[in-house]
Amino acid sequence: QVQLVESGGGLVQSGGSLRLSCGASGFSLRNYWMNWVRQAPGKGLEWVSAINSGSRLIAYADSVKGRFTISIDNAKNTLWLEMNSLKSDDTAIYYCVRDTGGLSFDWGQGTQVTVSS
Repeated sequence: QVQLVESGGGLVQSGGSLRLSCGASGFSLRNYWMNWVRQAPGKGLEWVSAINSGSRLIAYADSVKGRFTISIDNAKNTLWLEMNSLKSDDTAIYYCVRDTGGLSFDWGQGTQVTVSS
């Protein structure tokens, strides 16, 4: 059974940092494109970053480029998102999402990040 469990969210002041994790079970992260997607209050979903450790490809949304770093620990089967220089606009629920490659996606339950100004 595929499971994605995010953690690491919380309340942080503007300019601060947080590190989100996504523990995966039921599959190996290295075999898939993994994404972080967020949803701010009252807004739609926004793709944040993606990684494919097999092909060593990484991508970021312009809104987070230079501030966020995505990575995978294959030994722990865990996806990470290091977030620095946080802004109030980064306030959102952050989801870990697996692209199954078949036009379907698996989502975690999300973790709340709140940046106070």
